[in-house]
Amino acid sequence: MKKLLNTLYVTTENAYLALDGENVVIQCDGDTLGRLPLHVIDGIMAFGYLGASTALMGKCAEMNKSLVFLKPSGRFLAKVTGKSYGNILLRREQYRICDDPAHSLAIAKNIISAKLSNCNAVLSRAVRDHALRINTAKFTQIGTALQNGKVNAYHAQSADSLRGLEGECASLYFSAFDDMILQQKDDFCYKGRSRRPPMDNVNAMLSFSYSLLTSMCVSALEAVGLDAYAGIYHTERPGRCSLALDMLEEFRAPFADRFVLTCINKKSICGKDFMKKESGGILLTEDGRKKILSLWQQKKKEEIMHPFLQEKVEWGLLPYVQAMLLAKYIREDLDEYPPFIWR
Repeated sequence: MKKLLNTLYVTTENAYLALDGENVVIQCDGDTLGRLPLHVIDGIMAFGYLGASTALMGKCAEMNKSLVFLKPSGRFLAKVTGKSYGNILLRREQYRICDDPAHSLAIAKNIISAKLSNCNAVLSRAVRDHALRINTAKFTQIGTALQNGKVNAYHAQSADSLRGLEGECASLYFSAFDDMILQQKDDFCYKGRSRRPPMDNVNAMLSFSYSLLTSMCVSALEAVGLDAYAGIYHTERPGRCSLALDMLEEFRAPFADRFVLTCINKKSICGKDFMKKESGGILLTEDGRKKILSLWQQKKKEEIMHPFLQEKVEWGLLPYVQAMLLAKYIREDLDEYPPFIWR
């Protein structure tokens, strides 16, 4: 199993990344903020504007260390990549599947069925843990609808009908999201999904977490030799990592959503960790991003029993495991793609 190393998160917006020997050096206004050997990290994620030296980018590509550039909001900008891994036959078969609506739909149905199952599991866990503080009848009703949606998704006849079903079920799931926020209600109130920009603290955290998870999915797919931009469910367009977004659907609820809820309910993050832009959009402050990233790194190291492999896997390795299983399915080593279902 691949070893999960630490990811270096650079949250200082005016930081510049350089290479000194085998070390990455973080600089800001002429001062050195930090230095770290490249061999002890899995990748670098920079939330800033000044970028990195060509020497560092070349070294990261040579060592197959991901170097990702994002806006302070967490929105993806660019990624440095080195050699493509995996043989051309795997990618050719991937492209054939992408161009075959029936074959693509078969995989997409598994993914969306798993997504709805995972959404239901999140609601069920809330009922189990906080039965006296939430409307259990409402959660049970939504859970039943999600369970029915899971079955209907598996029998969808087209990608469009699957998208329509997913949208309806996602709306039901998020209608209960605010009820799962049990602390700090003055600062964290969820009234609906808003993006680009997020219009409240909860949406800012969700968008930031989804961006982190998407980057993990891109790296995982590339590590096993797949093309992260050739999707089977999300519409393809230039610059859109469609296959990574496909894989993201399995992890949204059990990984990112529960992470956000835990941060709020355990008061690990507070209202002072956000700022409002002139446009009305909400962003995490630099200190807020540091808090989130530290907690995210801890979350990645927690272990879970993988339902298909039947062995313990760190949360941070789940995208890699699913990418590996998808590659095995494309190679016809598996009869069906086994999505991640959280229990």
